[in-house]
Amino acid sequence: METLKESDSDCYGFNFNNSYLQLPDIFYKRQQPTEVKNPNVIIFNDSLGVALDLNVDTLKKQGSQFLAGSVICSGADPIAQAYAGHQFGNFNILGDGRAILLGEHVTPSKQRVDIQLKGAGRTPYSRSGDGLAALGPMLREYIISEAMYALGIPTTRSLAVTTTGENVYRDNVYPGAVLTRVASSHIRVGTFQFAAATQNTQQLQVLADYTIIRHFPEIADSDNKYLELLTRVIDSQASLIAKWMHVGFIHGVMNTDNMSISGETIDYGPCAFMNIYHPETAFSSIDTNGRYAFGNQPNIAHWNLVRLAETLLPLIHESQEKAISLATKCLDEYPNKFLAYWLSGMRKKLGIFNQEPDDLALAEDLLTYMQKNKADYTNTFRLLAEDSIQNTELYQDDEFRNWLTLWKTKLSRQNETFDESIQLMHAANPKVIPRNHLVEEALDAAVDRGDMRLLNDLLLVVANPYADLNHSSKYMQAPELLFEQQYKTFCGT
Repeated sequence: METLKESDSDCYGFNFNNSYLQLPDIFYKRQQPTEVKNPNVIIFNDSLGVALDLNVDTLKKQGSQFLAGSVICSGADPIAQAYAGHQFGNFNILGDGRAILLGEHVTPSKQRVDIQLKGAGRTPYSRSGDGLAALGPMLREYIISEAMYALGIPTTRSLAVTTTGENVYRDNVYPGAVLTRVASSHIRVGTFQFAAATQNTQQLQVLADYTIIRHFPEIADSDNKYLELLTRVIDSQASLIAKWMHVGFIHGVMNTDNMSISGETIDYGPCAFMNIYHPETAFSSIDTNGRYAFGNQPNIAHWNLVRLAETLLPLIHESQEKAISLATKCLDEYPNKFLAYWLSGMRKKLGIFNQEPDDLALAEDLLTYMQKNKADYTNTFRLLAEDSIQNTELYQDDEFRNWLTLWKTKLSRQNETFDESIQLMHAANPKVIPRNHLVEEALDAAVDRGDMRLLNDLLLVVANPYADLNHSSKYMQAPELLFEQQYKTFCGT
């Protein structure tokens, strides 16, 4: 494996540091990425590159070998991370089977982010897999993660997708690719589960201390910093899942190894966005029982947090009984925290500035009428403040029209004007989302024909989801019902 020296091209502006290697070596294995034949950067995130203070032009023009993993920057020390996880409720020891962490890039402003290559070849945790990735799923993650960022939702981000010049064999033959992913870290609930499974409290404590210093340094001197760690993660997850619910996002595979301690959305395999509102909406081909359906996401996050709390018990208090009591008290706050975040966001989506006791019922009643009339989730909220709401099938429902009267009456009680409510609603209700059928259309063109135009057009549109721009109407239209009924997503492994 060739190493790119700083003197060669200043390593494209990367300033690698490897603090994760301070952890005991049970948490990782050193692993070089697999060299590839003919790497080619087919999409690069200029704005993210600038934000990370990278040498964008040089990286785009000359960095394909680095972005594919065939050369390594000086200072990088590639590893595959170990973790465990409950996958659809079943516990397994896991690890990075097709992802390699090059290291942590530290920006001039001291921001520290992981730089990871996804699809970079076999690792000690690959089991029977080849460690490679197909182009389609890597482009999907690029689209969705950048759309989520634009929607204001904490997320890992995508710096580049690089084709490898080699094929990947799954149910068919696909072009191979590597995604360069940027994250606050890749520490997961599953990382703590892995530590707990070793039954070595010292190693667990080292992981917890490292996580606190990296993500929550303000609690390092707390009387019970491990209980405070649990509290912070509970709060960040309650906020994150509420944001998912506000835009109709369905993660699709909320296993504990896909739940980031930093509070970012991570792993976009079978994700999708809801069109017709229904809480039981699920698209993932492997979620046969709807465990991770749209409406189940808040409860699954709570379940995952209980699994995190179980790992931290030995650190929270030397008495297991006392530790359970303290952790349970924190966990019991999750439903209220989630509801508070969700209702706060729903007030904004409804143009509500003040708080009244009937706000929750008002929001829930609207969802009831949307479900009953099979209304589009995104468009309904966007159209509420416009006369064109009268042109929807939902408006033909007498109960919904009564609801509209109650809603407008409520807004009239506020000090703020209706125009101010409209401004609040437009800032909270996206005009566009990455509609599933448009994502698939763009991916088909890119993968099957090498045509990136539809994908690039879609990226431009979803980069400003709340703006009242004059987009082509196709970006606001829901797919035909048959597509919605038959649509399935896949993990892309």
